Amino acid sequence: MSRPHLTLGIETSCDETSFAVVAGGRRILANVILSQTGEHGRYGGVVPELASRRHVTNAVPLLQEALARSGITLAEVDLVAVTRGPGLVGALLVGVSLAKALAWALDKPLVGVHHLAGHIYANFLAGPGDEPAPEPRYPAVALVVSGGHTDLFHLREGGGLAWLGGTRDDAAGEAFDKVARELGLGYPGGPVIDRLAERGDPQAFPFPRAMLDDDSLDFSFSGLKTAVLYELERRGWRDPQRRGELEARLPDLAASFQQAVVDVLVAKTLRAARQVGARQIYLAGGVAANRRLRRDLEAAAREAGLNLACPPPVLCTDNGAMIAAAGYAAWRRGRRDGLELDVDPDPPLDEWF
Repeated sequence: MSRPHLTLGIETSCDETSFAVVAGGRRILANVILSQTGEHGRYGGVVPELASRRHVTNAVPLLQEALARSGITLAEVDLVAVTRGPGLVGALLVGVSLAKALAWALDKPLVGVHHLAGHIYANFLAGPGDEPAPEPRYPAVALVVSGGHTDLFHLREGGGLAWLGGTRDDAAGEAFDKVARELGLGYPGGPVIDRLAERGDPQAFPFPRAMLDDDSLDFSFSGLKTAVLYELERRGWRDPQRRGELEARLPDLAASFQQAVVDVLVAKTLRAARQVGARQIYLAGGVAANRRLRRDLEAAAREAGLNLACPPPVLCTDNGAMIAAAGYAAWRRGRRDGLELDVDPDPPLDEWF
């Protein structure tokens, strides 16, 4: 029996450095992730130059660790897959440069992966010892909600993707981070707001739900962010001397803000599913780890007679395994990239497929 095809996945698009080995495009043998969140937290967000330098420092040790955990040698790798964008240019350059060097030295094929496609393909992975991940179901709709992206995609038979709609201003993850900063909760904001919201009343503050009254599949969260700021101003809670009053209402503020985001995400996703006749919904991206979003989208999908799939939290964040899975699928469809592969901070998805 021949061994499964082994893909090395490399992810350096933002502030996670990750290397993974995936067998047959579906089974994770190793997925090593090193986050820089602690380093960037003091600045209230990712510092691009610092992120790039940390990728340079961390890349080779993490590659060696991924190979050791998977029990293979570098020579056994069959395909090198790397994120080429979207992302921070300097950070992307570290991963792409290393991937090209490895592909050339090993004489192996190279595939540059669209980062958002990687998030979607995280749904089709299984870890060591887990039951095999279900086969993809088509037609489907995917909601990708990560730090800088809030997008809806149509997954067509054969694995092609078509963009349906996205954010016109702040992405959901950006709104979480900006609101958390105004509330004095630090960075990243999503996990802190999620935890606080579990103790709060989501109806306590009547924040707006933008763009629910039209037929578009686009999003807008800038107005919601501004509404939170106006509420703080109106109540005088931006005054440091009234911090105690604000802290007493933080759970309600977090829950009300979070619910306003989730209501729009759920409604637009269900609308997209109806428009394309989807049977399946896939949720992906860092914000997909949000518990309220998972619960509400699952309930809405069930009521509509649809299936919902979402990766485990470790695969919602940026990681090399999802890049390996998407790269392997693209390679199977005939995609090959040469050593002229370059990074693109905002590549069109249709060109990748």
